[in-house]
Amino acid sequence: MKTARFIVEGREQSGTMADGQIVTSSGKVYHVDDIEVWLAPFQPNKMIGLALNYADHADELGLERPKEPVLFIKPNSSIVGHKAPVYYPDGATYMHYENELAVVIGKEGRNIKASDAMDYVKGYTIANDVTVRDFVNNMYRPPVRAKGHDTFGPMGPFFVDKEDIPDVNNLELRSYVNGELRQQGNTKDLIYNIEDLIEFISSFMTLEPNDVIWTGTPKGISHVHPGDHVRLEIDHLGSLENQILDGRTEQVAAGGADNDKANN
Repeated sequence: MKTARFIVEGREQSGTMADGQIVTSSGKVYHVDDIEVWLAPFQPNKMIGLALNYADHADELGLERPKEPVLFIKPNSSIVGHKAPVYYPDGATYMHYENELAVVIGKEGRNIKASDAMDYVKGYTIANDVTVRDFVNNMYRPPVRAKGHDTFGPMGPFFVDKEDIPDVNNLELRSYVNGELRQQGNTKDLIYNIEDLIEFISSFMTLEPNDVIWTGTPKGISHVHPGDHVRLEIDHLGSLENQILDGRTEQVAAGGADNDKANN
């Protein structure tokens, strides 16, 4: 089942996809074109990001492959929904998308064994770990400034139940900028797969319902500029689309703050 959160007719609603339309719990039906504002498909608890979790991505950056998962915390204030603008910030000379499978935790657990890890997974969504490469010094410093700007965490458009994904360890990821394919990869090439990540993270941190693990991005990042349209696709999850707008003036930044409130 695919579920979405959105604003239509002036209020926040949620619904499920059926035959290309969204059906709310009250039975009202909306076409996707009727949606005024797409929200993140659920309200995350904490969000844990992975750096360099695809070997080809580490290679393209000229960095050593990590000997254990390299983690950071993605701030919830970065979240926006499908079709929301992403703002290019002051001081950036190289900003890029990162197409990532986001794993949503369904129940609390600590010291979870890899063999039991999937019992703790509720489902998945698409996440764009927008990054300013200029602000990344090395992988041992948490890249909070690089990845933590408002609007740097698009998620959606849907939350998809894990039972609807035939093989989460074999999903194609594709990223398009202005219709041009820029990035392509597959979750089978993760250095640390989902089971590994849940075991590692839960060895020192309690995982709770609606925690989200952003599993990393494959090779193929490229600079995006104000005016660019970014579309991320993952098999069975849909397409997450966002426009890059210029956030380097006070006027645009103020507009961005209003949009952030609408999308959180």
